[in-house]
Amino acid sequence: MAVTEITNLEFGKMVQAAADKLSKNAEFINSLNVFPVPDGDTGTNMASSMASGAKYERAENSTSVGDLSAALAKGLLMGARGNSGVILSQIFRGFAKATTGLEKLSAQDFVDAYANGAKTAYKAVMKPTEGTILTVVRESAQVGMEEVKKTNDLTEIIHAIYEASDKALQTTPDLLPVLKEVGVVDSGGQGLVFVLQAFDEALSGKVDKSEDYRPDNAEVDEMVNALDHQSVQGKLDPKDIKYTYCTQMLVRIGKGKQVTRKFDYDTFYNYLAKMGDSLLVINDDSVVRVHVHTEHPGKVLTWGQEFGDLQTIEIHNMVWQQEEIMEHDDEDDEDETPVEKAKEETAAPETAVIAVASGDGIAKLLKSLGVTHVISGGQTMNPSTQDITDAINKSGAKQALVLPDNGNIFMTADQAAEVAEIPTKVVHTKTIAQAMSALLEYNPESSIDENQQNMEANMTTVASGEVTHAIRDTKIDGREIHKDDYLGIVDGKIVEADSDLTETAIKMVKQMLDEDSEIVTILIGQDGDQKTAETIKDAVAAVDDELDIQIYDGGQPVYPYLISVE
Repeated sequence: MAVTEITNLEFGKMVQAAADKLSKNAEFINSLNVFPVPDGDTGTNMASSMASGAKYERAENSTSVGDLSAALAKGLLMGARGNSGVILSQIFRGFAKATTGLEKLSAQDFVDAYANGAKTAYKAVMKPTEGTILTVVRESAQVGMEEVKKTNDLTEIIHAIYEASDKALQTTPDLLPVLKEVGVVDSGGQGLVFVLQAFDEALSGKVDKSEDYRPDNAEVDEMVNALDHQSVQGKLDPKDIKYTYCTQMLVRIGKGKQVTRKFDYDTFYNYLAKMGDSLLVINDDSVVRVHVHTEHPGKVLTWGQEFGDLQTIEIHNMVWQQEEIMEHDDEDDEDETPVEKAKEETAAPETAVIAVASGDGIAKLLKSLGVTHVISGGQTMNPSTQDITDAINKSGAKQALVLPDNGNIFMTADQAAEVAEIPTKVVHTKTIAQAMSALLEYNPESSIDENQQNMEANMTTVASGEVTHAIRDTKIDGREIHKDDYLGIVDGKIVEADSDLTETAIKMVKQMLDEDSEIVTILIGQDGDQKTAETIKDAVAAVDDELDIQIYDGGQPVYPYLISVE
């Protein structure tokens, strides 16, 4: 059946379908990471960004598609995580601008809006690179412009746009040699293809009914968040938390191989009520959503499987979360939230210096160098635009400097600086080592413009090394890498690969040294240890006994050792 216009109902289905599609495929998108290390986060970032956009779209009461598009764009803007999430937000920012004032979208309206989204995304990137999501959006938009000349049936047009996006995605390895060498397509482009596939399926009616409407609205989100905050975010001793695991699942009723029971709400609810507290069970004819705090998440999931297959699962250790919060929180501030946890009791500074970091030790080290606020995050858990904006606006300062400490957070930080309530500049630090070096040039008496310039100039004097492990076999930069090898990465390039962690770290550092090297800093991560760090130190000292070698407990995830040389 031909569809010649998109109303608020169709648009809502398309947006929700896209959010669901990205959520289901986040891990697959993550696996397309070029480096074979456990830090792929493109899928997680895009899914989280789209979920934020969908939440804003759901909360918009207008029936105007133009208004709904604006809400979607605002949600994507504030929820954007990582460069991929920011670019996705820019696509729909351009889309929304082109639909302003439109009650419904004709075929030409949709095509024009999508094409404007492509243009906006290109403008948002300082140096657009082909072979990325930008190629996918541009080429699929071009096909849409051609297709609308042939038909006004939106099901045919959007299907053609989706197919063109997938075709463009398959060409990304030809445009970016590193993708071809590793054997993957561009991860951000893959995310956009999933969005367009969801649009195609939702508009054409191909989406399974169980995926069409979900008990996943803003009201339910608020209820779940409130339950979590009551149990976890208060100032209570972790030992007082009765049930360890916050467990959530979405069950497709009657689907799957393990179904042994016909769904009955009371039967389903009463069993779970015995498993813990903070229970929330919401269902319609096709799905049931569950939230419960329990000591037995496995039993909860098994119970769900008796009624249908598990579509989404989330399990969080609330005791561990509370321990982390209490380690950071001010003991006298009972109402502090995680986003405010680095706030000091002292008077607000003239300039807020805000850094993104993972690891308690790293946070303390950055504070000792002048950072006033630390946002918890980094590789694998990029903060959103909203997270950074909140930290800026709640700092109480008159101006702010933001150190993202990760290249994948640059665009998010830049976006936050644009919408912040106070003048804000971004010091584009890619690593913790660069942040430490940049902070040595920070002068509280200087303007944020002067500080940004001086700090960015000084951060180039440090070499940043990371030690982690490979999660798959691959070949990159002509180097054969095997699963579980330890990798030494210097300023984004793999320079060592070895089955022995200590040897990898030592060889990596030796490559980082030159005749001007003076200071070596070793940050021990969650999977590192003091003894190995001392071994690395001794080996480096044997090369040059005049080096000042310092060891700190960083506490960072993913990387057992972060090592800088300056």
